[in-house]
Amino acid sequence: MLHTRHVRITIRVRPGSARPAVGGEHADALVVRVSARAVDARATEAALAAVAAAFSVRRDEVSLVAGASGRTKIVEVADGDPRILEDLLHHP
Repeated sequence: MLHTRHVRITIRVRPGSARPAVGGEHADALVVRVSARAVDARATEAALAAVAAAFSVRRDEVSLVAGASGRTKIVEVADGDPRILEDLLHHP
């Protein structure tokens, strides 16, 4: 039987960024810079896709737990490696 581990992460989305990236920390949250604007949930979707790419998982393995309308969100990554999170938090 396979056991899936889930990593729950607080992220801080910075929409409209000239340089999209995942990394660094802001108020105990992982910073996710996306080029998409905060219109019609485009920035949220771009942030979820960016987190998936950073963790090398499929987009459907990253789910929004809380914070749909704010810049601070809680996401869950299925099969996420906590070591990747540590690297991302400490390397902006």
